[in-house]
Amino acid sequence: MTRLCDDGHQTTILTSRLDLETVEVAYRMFERWRQENFFKYMRDEFEIDALAEHAVEPDDPTRTVPNPARRDLDTQLKAARAEETKLAQKYGRAALDNPEAKRPTARGFKIAHGKIGNALRKATQRIAALRQQRAALPERVPVVEALGGRPVVKLAAERKHLTTVLKMVAYQIESDLLGLLRDEYARVEDEGRTLVQTALQSAAALAPTDHRLRVTLAPLSSPHRSRAIATICQALNADAPPFPGTDKILHYEMAEAPMPNVEADTLHDG
Repeated sequence: MTRLCDDGHQTTILTSRLDLETVEVAYRMFERWRQENFFKYMRDEFEIDALAEHAVEPDDPTRTVPNPARRDLDTQLKAARAEETKLAQKYGRAALDNPEAKRPTARGFKIAHGKIGNALRKATQRIAALRQQRAALPERVPVVEALGGRPVVKLAAERKHLTTVLKMVAYQIESDLLGLLRDEYARVEDEGRTLVQTALQSAAALAPTDHRLRVTLAPLSSPHRSRAIATICQALNADAPPFPGTDKILHYEMAEAPMPNVEADTLHDG
C-alpha cells in the first residue's frame, strides 16, 4: 500500500498482514515510527541510555539471548560475500576486456584466468560452508550458555527506572511547552524543541514579593524568539502555578532589554 501526503510525498508500506485494513496498517506503521523517533530523541537529548547504576543483581539464567556463535558466523559471512563480490567483479572485467582474437573460446578464457576463477570458486564454497554451519546453530541460547558459565547478573533496575521516569516526564514537559508555541513560531517543527531547551537553560532574575515569585527570563538571541517564549510565559501565568511548598504564585516574563548585573543569589538557571 502507498500513503500519499498533502504535500505530494509518498510512503510505500509492504506487509504480510492481509487480515488488517489498509488504514490500520498505515496507523501502526507511522505509530511505530513515532515511537522510534521518540527513543532516538531521548537518547540524543536526554541520555536515556546513560549508565545511572553500577550495582548488580542476579538475572534469570534461562533467559535467551542472540547466539554469539551465530553472530560470529554472520560476521564471517559478510566478509566472505564481500570477497566473492570483489573476485566476481574482477572476473567480469577480465571477460569484458578479453581479446577475442587471442582467446575466442570460453575454455581459453578460463585457462588464462584460472587463478581468479579458482579463487572465486573457493570463495563461493566458503560461503556455502559458513551458511551450513550457521543453519546448524540455534538463533537464541540461554544467557548462561552465552556467558560460558560466568555469573549471570544485570544492573540493578530501581535507580535506572527512576531516572528514566524523570527523563520521560521532562520530555513530556518539553512537549507541552512546544505545544504552546505552535501558533506563535513559524519554524516550530524545525526549531521548536531547541528554542524551548534554550529558554529552560537561560538565566533568570528572581524577585519575591508577599504573594508572588517573579521570574524574569533573560532575552534570547533574537526578538522574535523572545516573543515566542513570552507567549509560553503568558500561558503559564494564566494557570497561576504556585511555587512548591509556599503560597507564592509563580509569574513568568521576558526581559525586554539585556538584564542588568544582579547579585549572584538572584541569578539562576531557568
